Amino acid sequence: MDGVLYDSMPNHAVAWQRSMATFGISMTADDAYATEGARGIDTICQMVMAQQGRDITLEEAQSMYDVKTQMFHELPTPRIMPGIPELMRQVKDCGLAIGVVTGSGQRPLINRLLADFADYLDEQHITTAYDVSCGKPNPDPYLAGMRKAGEVAPWETIVVENAPLGVKAGHAAQAFTIGVNTGPLPNKLLLEGGADLVFNEMTQLSQDWPALFESFIS
Repeated sequence: MDGVLYDSMPNHAVAWQRSMATFGISMTADDAYATEGARGIDTICQMVMAQQGRDITLEEAQSMYDVKTQMFHELPTPRIMPGIPELMRQVKDCGLAIGVVTGSGQRPLINRLLADFADYLDEQHITTAYDVSCGKPNPDPYLAGMRKAGEVAPWETIVVENAPLGVKAGHAAQAFTIGVNTGPLPNKLLLEGGADLVFNEMTQLSQDWPALFESFIS
């Protein structure tokens, strides 16, 4: 979702930095991008332990994440990522089912997904942080997404990710994993995470999709 379907990561980076500062946690924009895709509560638990030496409960982490969520929604609404409408149409025309696997679970964001992509997506094909106990970079989120897609096998699955943790999750789930670097981190982090291909922007993937899909089925 974030950084793939929506150009929302700049807002998330701001919200992370501002919200964590209220709890005495120092978080940089690079930290936000590096931990993108993980469950928010997992990121908070790790940051608190690293900086304050405290092992907090998931309930406390959730209350801190709620502050981050509120600050995120106070920022301007992010645009749909350029190239995504065309890519979604092409993927559907190829006869593939489309699912979303996100480390978020915010209801307003899920509602926007369903409104913006009603022609391609339904709620039964959305996997959120609340569907798994182990988030990205573990394979669990994508394996859950495969089950929601109708028990498809990893070799029948194409993962599109922009974040290192998400790429690692797709690779660990044994799916063909495409990295699209829509953020400031270097391409090598996506390749090191196990990306089979890396594109520099979503419009590039959309333009190359016909030839790419033909290579999959040939």
